[in-house]
Amino acid sequence: MLLTLGAVVVVLGVLIFVHEMGHFVAAKGLGIQVLRFSLGFGKPILSWRRGETEYWIARVPLGGYVKMAGLEDEGMAGSLEGGKSDVPIDPARAFDRQPVWKRCIVIVAGVTMNIVFAFLVYAGIAATAGSPELASTRIDSVNVRRLPPGAEALAGLKFGDQIVRVNGDTVRSWNVLLDLLLRGSANFRIDMAGRPQPIVVQLMDHGLGTRQALAQALVRLDPPKLGILEPGRPAIRAGLKPGDLLLKVDGDTLRSWSDVLHLVWRSPGKPLQVDVLRGGKTLQVTVTPEPRTETDTASPRPHVYGAIGAGQDPPTIHVREPLGQAVLTGLEETGSQVVLILGFLKGLVLHETSVRDVGSIITVGQYSGQVARLGLDWFLPFLALFSVNLAILNLLPIPILDGGQLMFLIAEAVRRKPLSLELRARLTQVGFVVLLAVMILALTNDVLRILPH
Repeated sequence: MLLTLGAVVVVLGVLIFVHEMGHFVAAKGLGIQVLRFSLGFGKPILSWRRGETEYWIARVPLGGYVKMAGLEDEGMAGSLEGGKSDVPIDPARAFDRQPVWKRCIVIVAGVTMNIVFAFLVYAGIAATAGSPELASTRIDSVNVRRLPPGAEALAGLKFGDQIVRVNGDTVRSWNVLLDLLLRGSANFRIDMAGRPQPIVVQLMDHGLGTRQALAQALVRLDPPKLGILEPGRPAIRAGLKPGDLLLKVDGDTLRSWSDVLHLVWRSPGKPLQVDVLRGGKTLQVTVTPEPRTETDTASPRPHVYGAIGAGQDPPTIHVREPLGQAVLTGLEETGSQVVLILGFLKGLVLHETSVRDVGSIITVGQYSGQVARLGLDWFLPFLALFSVNLAILNLLPIPILDGGQLMFLIAEAVRRKPLSLELRARLTQVGFVVLLAVMILALTNDVLRILPH
């Protein structure tokens, strides 16, 4: 519990600070008077003043704000932000006296800083600790039906066989193996540990689809170790935890993560007795997979399959990248997370994703505690992902958020005059109600996930 609380404080504290620092630096840099920089809302529990700016740590730690001259009396937002500042105001440096382009820069600076922060985390990991790669190059099994013509020799691979070289190139990780298989060649000479003769693959064609089919036919051997658990799902309800090593299910020994998947898939609605190794001790839990329906005809799962909401924690190695490559990795990872979150929002709008999947601070806390338990390898990427998430959500066109304020400025630029203070106040109140409704929905979802079925 203490680990979870500590992880939440770090995640929210760091990301709120980063976001508000973006607004703060942009406003200062453009000559706008900053009256207050606050972490949290309401009255302060700790405050000091430097120059013309007050610095607060406030009572309600669910956000933060930068109070600028010209915005100090804007209705509900003003009261949430702890009231007026005692700092004398310079009218010429007020926010609302600035050109629209300057105000737009200040408004988007917060989300920009969150995106930049995520990029720096991803790039920093790649350049220092190294990008994670899946360490195992051992084979769990081969999906013979997926093998393309010319790759039939791979059907003879057995459980535990290890690939060490492809066309003379050493295979240090599964990522390298996939990279070698997906290159343009149609001929592969695959060396296995303990086998004097290589396996020769001569594909009928070297199209990308054929090489992808070859890669997908090989199932990687990973230990049956748990990673992230989905809140409210059977695994976490049963008392399983990240880092648990699964030993047996109903007395049958588990040799790999693939064994776990197939046993769970074949057991929808059936209680399973799972022997778990945790902290050097063996314990037993009962988990009942939820029935799910598979709609993908190419999936290896049955039409009706079981699911427990558990991911794996595969062994990894870290490979440091040159600075230039690390920068590219940071850009790619940040971009992929942006696409992921936008896809989730699109799914909500098109009703392809259930609103029940929306989570609150409780979900953030549960995931924060799990990744903290798994170590920095998990915690830092999660911090970067949540930073991107915070940036995109703040750009939603809800008046109390940055996106809503940006809409006000766009309307002002089109009309060549600002919206009235009264209209902005009313729209901000509407935005507050909308945001409150979303928060209630998210909290309700989390409470229902926590409560026993």
